[in-house]
Amino acid sequence: MKKITIVSLTLSLFMMGLCQRLHSQSYYQNPTLKGFYPDPSICRVGNDYYMVTSTFEYFPGVPIFHSKDLVNWKQIGHVLNRPSQLNLDSVRASGGIFAPTIRYHNGIYYMITTLIGTKPGGNFFVTAKSPTGPWSEPQWLPKEAIGIDPSLFFDDDGKVYYTGNKKPVDQAQVTRYRQIWLQEVDLKNKAFVGERSIILEEGALHGAENAEAPHLYKKDGYYYLMVAEGGTFENHAVTIFRSKNIFGPYEGNKKNPILTHRHLGLNYPITSTGHADLVDTQNGDWWMVLLAVRKYGGLHYNLGRETFLAKVEWQDGWPIVNPGEGKVLAQQLKPNLPAFNITPENLRDDFTTDTLFHYWNFLRTPRTNFWSLSKRKGYLRIQLEKEQITNLVSPSFIGRRQQDTSFLAETSLQFNPKKENELAGMVLMMNNNFQYRLEKILQNGKPHVQLIKRYKGVDEVVNTIAVEKGDLIMGIHAKGQDLDFYIKQNGTTQNLATKADGRILSVVNTGGFTGVYVGLYASSKGVKSSNYADFDWFDYKGL
Repeated sequence: MKKITIVSLTLSLFMMGLCQRLHSQSYYQNPTLKGFYPDPSICRVGNDYYMVTSTFEYFPGVPIFHSKDLVNWKQIGHVLNRPSQLNLDSVRASGGIFAPTIRYHNGIYYMITTLIGTKPGGNFFVTAKSPTGPWSEPQWLPKEAIGIDPSLFFDDDGKVYYTGNKKPVDQAQVTRYRQIWLQEVDLKNKAFVGERSIILEEGALHGAENAEAPHLYKKDGYYYLMVAEGGTFENHAVTIFRSKNIFGPYEGNKKNPILTHRHLGLNYPITSTGHADLVDTQNGDWWMVLLAVRKYGGLHYNLGRETFLAKVEWQDGWPIVNPGEGKVLAQQLKPNLPAFNITPENLRDDFTTDTLFHYWNFLRTPRTNFWSLSKRKGYLRIQLEKEQITNLVSPSFIGRRQQDTSFLAETSLQFNPKKENELAGMVLMMNNNFQYRLEKILQNGKPHVQLIKRYKGVDEVVNTIAVEKGDLIMGIHAKGQDLDFYIKQNGTTQNLATKADGRILSVVNTGGFTGVYVGLYASSKGVKSSNYADFDWFDYKGL
């Protein structure tokens, strides 16, 4: 009897472990791209999937990802990775690159997007024969390409159509109302052809706000127009319309919106669902990529708008998102696709490579070679420049997205400030007006580290600690919205702040369309300097 019990227990434990393994293999976690990766657009080429997202004021612009299973994504580069492709000089926070669309046709990849707040600005596209590039210089469309969120549709007859949004001629009554327009476009000559058609005069609701992100698809003899409505925050929604004629009239789905979380209340942890794109798999299944946000620490979110994945089924000629659920799920069954096993880029960077990992970004377009991986092997050297991270400039800053509600970020810094205007260290920031900065400085002729809290454009010194000469470790430990800032030197840890309020970096307070970055920063505060800071390593861990 005892042997039977032991065998039964062993079998139960085995089956439990097997079920756990099957469970982990069969389900995926949302978001599929964590952190500030909004406005996803996707295309399939054979068995391969490619996706791009918005980048606003960050450079390089438009990260491009590759997947074979729609769940695991490997970044293969940036579409706009040369200054000649992307001028972000002096662009405002949350200006720059809006809502790219990626499409593939006859051996060519196309990415079309909007550049806001700088010159030249407007709508343009780039092309490449390979998704890894090189991508072409911008092909600017004429000024008649008004509005944001352009998309391209390649019809069966070889014609190409452009969709975008626009303000009505008379904007007096509804200030945020937008129309969706369509026109044939000659991409070779960068010119529009024929008449422009307003294919969506109103959204799913009378006077719907911010109709945008229009994408066209063709299925079973119908043209489907999918748009976002309600603005990109809590009232965001996805709606869909169809017509037998590409120019309309388009009938609305009586079940619109096909996706929204606005009815789930402010406390629901996933909110602001919208700005979606559809893709069909090689097996005939359909999926939707979209943006949404994760709230934490109350009605706050610091990570920005992230990329999520949802199942789509067609019923009675219309798409249904996650049938039986009707909402985006934190966990659900994986697509019926071969597993795409990737090796992610190291979250710890020892700066031993010849180039920066793809996850590193600059603010605006860097016009000087202020950083180097070769001047001191195994270190990232950042030159002190006059520009400051509190201004709308391109400072000596290299950062990466915050991707987790709780995280640990540390770096090892070697820096000897020679004047009191010189500084180097770490920054946790939403934009130029909302930041926490750990800075090594010179004060009264001696080295110190100070913690600066910047809120609504005003700096406040939270704490200052004297340090010894030589290298030191700077760290940020985020436990939800509680932030600890500290330094380590000679085996001793000193806190500059514990449980500092991370909510000052939430979009609720800062506004805008981006997410929090954590990174490395140096400045000589308006004075020319030949000094520099060396960073031995940078480590980021989600907790």
